Amino acid sequence: MKSFAKDRNRIISKEIINCDYAIIGGGLTGVCSAIAAAREGVKVVLVQDRPVLGGNASSEVRLWSLGATSHMGNNNRWAREGGVIDELMVENTYKNKEGNPVILDAVLIDKVLNEKNITLLLNTAMISIKMSADGHHIEKINAINTQNETEYEISATLFADCSGDGILAYLAGASYRMGAEEKTEFNEGFAPNKDEYGELLGHSIMFYIKDTGKPVDYVAPSFALPLEGIEEKIPRLLDSKYLNTGHHGCKYWWLEYGGRLDTIKDTEEIKYELWSVVYGVWNYIKNSGKFPESTNLTLEWVGLIPGKRESRRFVGHYMLTQNDLISQREHYDVVAHGGWSIDLHPSDGVYSSADKTPCNQWHSKGVYQIPYRCYVTPDVENLFIGGRIISSSHVANGSTRVMGTAGCGGQAFGVAAAMCIKNGLKPADYIDENRIKELQKQIVYQGQFLANVDLEDSRNLLNEAKLTASSSLSLSSILEGEKTFRLDFPAAQLIPVQGKVPTVSIQVKADRATVLHVELRSSTKIGNYTPDVIEKQLTFELKEGDNKVCINFEKSFEEAQYVFICFMKNPELVLNVSDEVISGMATIYNYINIPVSNYGKQTPPPGIGVEEFEFWIPFRDPERQILAMEFSPALEMFDVENLKSAYIRPFRGVNGWIPENIGESSYVDVEWDEMKEISSIRLYFDTDAEHAMESVQMGHFYPVMPQCIRNYKIYDDGGKEIVSVGNNYQTINTIELERSITTKSLRIVVDSTEPNMYRALMGVYVN
Repeated sequence: MKSFAKDRNRIISKEIINCDYAIIGGGLTGVCSAIAAAREGVKVVLVQDRPVLGGNASSEVRLWSLGATSHMGNNNRWAREGGVIDELMVENTYKNKEGNPVILDAVLIDKVLNEKNITLLLNTAMISIKMSADGHHIEKINAINTQNETEYEISATLFADCSGDGILAYLAGASYRMGAEEKTEFNEGFAPNKDEYGELLGHSIMFYIKDTGKPVDYVAPSFALPLEGIEEKIPRLLDSKYLNTGHHGCKYWWLEYGGRLDTIKDTEEIKYELWSVVYGVWNYIKNSGKFPESTNLTLEWVGLIPGKRESRRFVGHYMLTQNDLISQREHYDVVAHGGWSIDLHPSDGVYSSADKTPCNQWHSKGVYQIPYRCYVTPDVENLFIGGRIISSSHVANGSTRVMGTAGCGGQAFGVAAAMCIKNGLKPADYIDENRIKELQKQIVYQGQFLANVDLEDSRNLLNEAKLTASSSLSLSSILEGEKTFRLDFPAAQLIPVQGKVPTVSIQVKADRATVLHVELRSSTKIGNYTPDVIEKQLTFELKEGDNKVCINFEKSFEEAQYVFICFMKNPELVLNVSDEVISGMATIYNYINIPVSNYGKQTPPPGIGVEEFEFWIPFRDPERQILAMEFSPALEMFDVENLKSAYIRPFRGVNGWIPENIGESSYVDVEWDEMKEISSIRLYFDTDAEHAMESVQMGHFYPVMPQCIRNYKIYDDGGKEIVSVGNNYQTINTIELERSITTKSLRIVVDSTEPNMYRALMGVYVN
């Protein structure tokens, strides 16, 4: 036993930490930024005021992380965010395909703790900062952990505010906005009527339910909304689309409140009101008598803290607006992409009238770029701003605020922080048009996707090499499988072309003599997947029974792009479906998918500045499939030279090498004219950027994406094995050699022996 005498001069312990880069906020933005910077060799301190990482994605809130894929409900094909956020979602899908939020917590903690350059401070809240004498530079911050009774004084060269509400940027004096701009300020037609619709999005608290297998009674706490009058107070309770016993968790995102209040200062008040709503709604389910199926259900979990959508937005060197998103404006300093809908909610949230939908979602025709300038404030010279607080208008924030997009940006300025530290520069220095290219190259190296930016990286020795392969796929046919598809709604096969569109042959079975309408479509903007341009329309007379239809559009495209072979609706016709999986090939459908606010067509009201267009989307696994057909001449878009592309996903083309002979192991030979010293090799694989990897609740059919190459080996010019990897499931594999090797060639051997699986190697980086 230890005994301590009376002492009135006690203070809590204090620890002084010096680092290169300090991040406030351990949501997905902060986590991605910390990992990206740490892997570049800088010392990072990640300060998180909660006991877990992940923010709104964590087990404390349990919202699914998403971004440009939008539940695969929009026209953004192969759009999942790349780099670190992709790594986290792929890892979570592999270990947690059921979407358990507690396991996601462990995945995030595991990733951060495995980075030797990150010091993680959980349960630690920033309480004060010290600025330089001129007020433009953060010198240090102070934070406190009440669990271990320790105060931390953290000095850093650079800081990032990923806190959600922007507490660091706020205390540092950076300019910010809160609420909605007028329509006229940025010519934003979707800017809300402040009196009628409100200015801010509210918070949400979700709940989980469990079937116990036996009757469970429920007595509501006194603070719950009373049963009497609850239907008038919350009209949506009468709509089974929003309330039914098959829903829980993220399905109750519409339990939203606080948009009429100060979403920072009034957070606790908002939380208590949301608790009253949640427990009142559960009381309604259990005790109103309208849900007899709830007899055996119990309330398993209620959110501990509100999931916030919006508060402060800080002013950067550029402010993203509605027009940037809808027009897909290109920026010289693009470092991230978005693609979630512009998603605004009425400020009254759960209490809004029945004539107001709980959200209004309007999409652009493709992904949009986010410039580096949005992450850098001109007011504080050593500070990055990330997450939902980046420089955007209220309307644009309706899209940029989501976690996949935010994590994508977090990685970008994490890399920028590392480059600033290595080169003795400030964040604003990379706004320079020459320097930004170096940052973009490093972001691409780390696996990010920058639409319409194809920078050749001179550091990659692959660009100096001659590439040959054991074979490259020449796709003359997609073979029939056991399934069929009835044309109850239109279907389109996406194919990559450059030059003449091949003649397509397809088997069609007709219930009776009828016609097949086929259209060749393209996108107004190359790189989009919205089939809004009808290039050619053909009609074929069919007899009852089996028909072989030969389709020659007699159309060429000068630039590489995807086009759409559209088979229009006719419920009397059946098409054959393939069992094959082919990287870079997809079939999409013009059908209604109400859970993702997709009614087959986007029809905005006039004057809001959003375009009308059709939605053509894929099925989710395991129903996803491609149509069986033949091509003449064969599609020749799978060549080994694709490995030199900066795109490591399908975009304008397949951008990957696929071997022809899947019955045997296949290889790529990388040969130089002279000996090369090699210290690392990075391989990029296809983990299906088309698939929306919701982090929780939704669940996934496959733990490993079918398109992913699982096994490979690499040899030097003497045939010596450098590495052998089995059971790979990740997008990026980096082989850091213990000692550099000198060789004139490499052979990369991939296992391609699984039937019906044409998997792509998407990229190789050698240095």
